[in-house]
Amino acid sequence: MFPTGFSSPNPPAAAQEVRPATDGNTSSSSSCKKRKLNNSSNSNSEKEEFDSISSCTSSPSKNTSSSSSSVITTSSCSSSGVASSNHHLQKKLRFEDSVDFIGLDVKMAEESSSSSSPAASSQHQQQLKNKSLLISSVAVGHHANGLTKAASSTVSSFANSKPGSAKKLVIKNFKDKPKLPENYTDETWQKLKEAVEAIQNSTSIKYNLEELYQAVENLCSYKISANLYKQLRQICEDHIKAQIHQFREYPFFSSINHDFLNDFFMDSLDSVLFLKKIDKCWQDHCRQMIMIRSIFLFLDRTYVLQNSMLPSIWDMGLELFRTHIISDQKVQNKTIDGILLLIERERNGEAIDRSLLRSLLSMLSDLQIYQDSFEHRFLEETNRLYAAEGQRLMQEREVPEYLHHVNKRLEEEADRIITYLDQSTQKPLIATVEKQLLGEHLTAILQKGLNHLLDENRIQDLSLLYQLFSRVRGGVQVLLQHWIEYIKAFGSTIVINPEKDKTMVQELLDFKDKVDHIIDVCFLKNEKFVNAMKEAFETFINKRPNKPAELIAKYVDSKLRAGNKEATDEELEKMLDKIMIIFRFIYGKDVFEAFYKKDLAKRLLVGKSASVDAEKSMLSKLKHECGAAFTSKLEGMFKDMELSKDIMIQFKQYMQNQNVPGNIELTVNILTMGYWPTYVPMEVHLPPEMVKLQEIFKTFYLGKHSGRKLQWQSTLGHCVLKAEFKEGKKELQVSLFQTLVLLMFNEGEEFSLEEIKQATGIEDGELRRTLQSLACGKARVLTKSPKGKDVEDGDKFTCNDDFRHKLFRIKINQIQMKETVEEQASTTERVFQDRQYQIDAAIVRIMKMRKTLSHNLLVSEVYNQLKFPVKPADLKKRIESLIDRDYMERDKENPNQYNYIA
Repeated sequence: MFPTGFSSPNPPAAAQEVRPATDGNTSSSSSCKKRKLNNSSNSNSEKEEFDSISSCTSSPSKNTSSSSSSVITTSSCSSSGVASSNHHLQKKLRFEDSVDFIGLDVKMAEESSSSSSPAASSQHQQQLKNKSLLISSVAVGHHANGLTKAASSTVSSFANSKPGSAKKLVIKNFKDKPKLPENYTDETWQKLKEAVEAIQNSTSIKYNLEELYQAVENLCSYKISANLYKQLRQICEDHIKAQIHQFREYPFFSSINHDFLNDFFMDSLDSVLFLKKIDKCWQDHCRQMIMIRSIFLFLDRTYVLQNSMLPSIWDMGLELFRTHIISDQKVQNKTIDGILLLIERERNGEAIDRSLLRSLLSMLSDLQIYQDSFEHRFLEETNRLYAAEGQRLMQEREVPEYLHHVNKRLEEEADRIITYLDQSTQKPLIATVEKQLLGEHLTAILQKGLNHLLDENRIQDLSLLYQLFSRVRGGVQVLLQHWIEYIKAFGSTIVINPEKDKTMVQELLDFKDKVDHIIDVCFLKNEKFVNAMKEAFETFINKRPNKPAELIAKYVDSKLRAGNKEATDEELEKMLDKIMIIFRFIYGKDVFEAFYKKDLAKRLLVGKSASVDAEKSMLSKLKHECGAAFTSKLEGMFKDMELSKDIMIQFKQYMQNQNVPGNIELTVNILTMGYWPTYVPMEVHLPPEMVKLQEIFKTFYLGKHSGRKLQWQSTLGHCVLKAEFKEGKKELQVSLFQTLVLLMFNEGEEFSLEEIKQATGIEDGELRRTLQSLACGKARVLTKSPKGKDVEDGDKFTCNDDFRHKLFRIKINQIQMKETVEEQASTTERVFQDRQYQIDAAIVRIMKMRKTLSHNLLVSEVYNQLKFPVKPADLKKRIESLIDRDYMERDKENPNQYNYIA
């Protein structure tokens, strides 16, 4: 077994140790067979047992051993000097501690005076055959070379067959060191030299590798290591020096000159041949150094390892190759130029020998010149190439095509790093590509193609855009700014244009869905993009004050009306959730409340609500968003409707008890004035039967609830009339005003506009709309003369006996229930009136807390408290109004300052 040691810092993976077999005749000066105990670099405290076997024919006082191994010998010889060749003494040697033995002679000595007699000696030898030798403790010392020797004799006790008898084993150093034969060093080196030259010349080696390894070990054991290392280095250096001449035969060219690129490519074939020759030389050198190191492994692991200033045999080979071949400036330049040429050809789409590149770049890395000789120039060429390519392609290609090209380039460079470049090149290489193809063109890419990608909803291209911009420092921030600008610009086109009022809300919902999808899929739900989208929506949706809030309320009304079959309950619920998201962005929530309340009242009173569950769901969403105060009146409206149902049950029982004659069924809804929108009362001429029923109900209700006042709202009434036509009987679902007009034709055949107006008492504008719905709509139960779409003075109306319709119950459009311009203006005016009260309350609240405040600070704090936009002129009017009403006053010394009046 060979002595163990440490491998060199960069040993090749294929390096193998030559392990010669142990031969008992390797030392000519020894006549005994010995078992060698190896010195281990790592001692352990475990107890080990060894058998030491020796057969001697000579005197035991002179034991010879190779100095490279530790030998403990016990000898047994008869006094007559005759030895039996088949007789072996077996002794067990047990170590209490881990001990290294080097060249120690074992001598047995007895302390008693009789130990020198032949009889005693013979008796002692006999005892030694039957007893075990125990070494209980050993004193050790350390030489400067790190080896261990015995510092003093070791006293051992033998177990004697007779009690009281004790023996000692004394271990001492060799008196004389064995000597090598004459000319052994020269002859051995000659063998080793021939073997090294055979390896270098790729010829067969005459000698056995085990024999060569043993020869190196023998030379090292006799302190010839320094000279051996020097001779080995010299022969390797001479061989490597001879290799440089083969590369000088090739014509050299200077560094890459891009002004003469054609000439450069004419030399490319010669360059590849040169690179292959360099690579072959390197591969041969590595293979040779592996075999040489395996022969001189003992030298590498003993002498070289103990001398930190000396490179290992492998490192020595690298150093010589680097010094005498690669460090030659011409050879290095041509090698690097050739490598760069191959890489540039590959970037241009040509097929190259990647294994050759991998081998050469691995060589530069092993020689530790990769960064200095190759990487710097490689990054410069990469920077120049992609800078020019980025400028050119930005002019030639559209943004999606350019983005895919950049992604392809990044993937190619990543593949080069995995295939043949060193890992240390990864970070600067990718950073160079990203900078030249992306970083230098961030704004240009976005200005040229972002709007196009967003307009066409190019999800894959937007995902790639975000992915690439995320790789560049500041790229996401630039993309974020353009994202905000796009949302504001596109959203403003929806909100600002009055022509889009009918489709505004639906377009806003679609646009919101679109940007949400882009954020989720393309921008990976980046929180910055989500917040930026919300801010942008809030900005553009309030560029047109109040109108979006009004239209959102009307949109909700259209979805919650009865007869809306566009969506299921689940789809309706999702739509309401989306509406609430848009609702959060508007400032004029009071405008929304006013119009929503007015529309809700119509749905409840005329029974046009699609679903009570949907109504209450919307109410719950508004309450969660704006608080209980916002929905208190809306909730009161629902309570009124429920109470009215209970009252009508009681009223029907009351009517049955009173036995009131008549065929009219009356239904009354009791509305609390504070909950419902304000309606202008309109006095009309009702038929006597209806007036009588109103009086009966009034008596009934006031009898149950004292102190209350009833005010009939004729504009909100509706009826179901039974009519007979030539086709048959029909039921007409009409408003109270339409009912009054139709009942007139029970008394006559033809009536003029003026006659109808005088008989019914309906206001002129309302009457015209009513007659228009009866005579000019789809269901024409009246005939107008002359014909036309509008009702004019002098028009006459007759009953249409020929009226036909496929349905039995016909709902005639109630034009008077549709919102007029006047009603819309009235609703807006009421909102502004309510806002004045809120402004006044905010100003008084602030002044009461501050007591004294300047005009600018007061205005600033009022804006912070109010949730709707206020014009400076309107705010100034409210301040003046509060001063006139003695809530506050101007400071006498400073007119720009206000004081609170308690």
